[in-house]
Amino acid sequence: MIAQHPESIQDRFMQHVERAILDLRRGLPVVVDTPHRRYLVASLEGTTAALLDELQKGARGAPQLVVTEHRLAHLGRERPPAVAAIELAASDSRDDLIRWAAEPDARWPEARATYTVHDAGHAAIALMRRALLLPAAILAEPDESLAPVIQRRLERGDLLSVTAADVFAHRRAAPSLLRRVSEADVPLEAAPNARFVVFREADGMREHVAIVIGDSRRWADPVPVRLHSACLTGDLFGSLRCDCGPQLKASVAAIHARGGGVLLYLAQEGRGIGLTNKLRAYQMQDDGLDTVDADHVLGFSKDERDYAVAREMLAQIGVDRIDLLTNNPAKIEAMNREPIEVVGRSGVYGRLTPHNRRYLTTKAERAGHWLDALLAEPFDSNGSDL
Repeated sequence: MIAQHPESIQDRFMQHVERAILDLRRGLPVVVDTPHRRYLVASLEGTTAALLDELQKGARGAPQLVVTEHRLAHLGRERPPAVAAIELAASDSRDDLIRWAAEPDARWPEARATYTVHDAGHAAIALMRRALLLPAAILAEPDESLAPVIQRRLERGDLLSVTAADVFAHRRAAPSLLRRVSEADVPLEAAPNARFVVFREADGMREHVAIVIGDSRRWADPVPVRLHSACLTGDLFGSLRCDCGPQLKASVAAIHARGGGVLLYLAQEGRGIGLTNKLRAYQMQDDGLDTVDADHVLGFSKDERDYAVAREMLAQIGVDRIDLLTNNPAKIEAMNREPIEVVGRSGVYGRLTPHNRRYLTTKAERAGHWLDALLAEPFDSNGSDL
């Protein structure tokens, strides 16, 4: 059965924000309107030298590079605001911007920094995060020469405009617009009686899967539930840099052994930063940073995941009391909210290897994960358990 779009998804602001996200991923700029001003917004990743030159020549005042508080904290700013900006000079190149926004050893041009950023700057960062791009954007207020060009492009449909208020409304509303779109039985090696239920987010960017194991009429109360964020490298290819693949298999087996429950496979690669940014962070880890610091270099928090979508998935399945299979205290806090009650917690572990020890130690020491027992285990030089 093909799911129908709820009427609320047809709201104009949802459609326009969703299209703006896709345009930014394609490298196109978008217009962000505030009550008193209009801005042209471009992702740092999508900005070419030609576009940067156009923005620098056609801006009323200096264009700005907007970055996040996490990037500012990495650069040594104490108690940074949520976003800040650098006023750009005509001589600044795209390489300069990338260095200021995303390189570990960059020097922040403090003399040109501003720490009071208008709503368009906050909206721009929200759009970049949603688009799984680097959380850095270029903003330019069009001058008298560029403004008419932008208006003509808007009228032709070459450019899209959204309001900052609509961007914020989209961010708040997105989890409630999750749609259950398809499902089928998929017998698994460790859980023969399993059914995959696919949920799609309103903007089409992400699809999440609820793996329903066993007969729901015979589930325990509370229901065993695991939240597993997608990890292409670990789940599919067996990467030794993390413990995701073994955790996934152990979770399915544990839920089956307990008479059934639900595993939510969430499209939140790299703790919510996406595969591209995860691999960028991996490269920085190879150069000496730990996983948290590498994410901060790129402008992300230590965990960008939002579990509102997980609560909505469980609600649509009809689960409200859960025993959460996790080592992460943040998941318990995030899930123990209406309409879900976390009644219990069970640990679930992967394998300790020479390749993932640093990663797991960082999770324990800097994110509070309960991994003491696993980290105390020995391993041999080939990474296999003793």
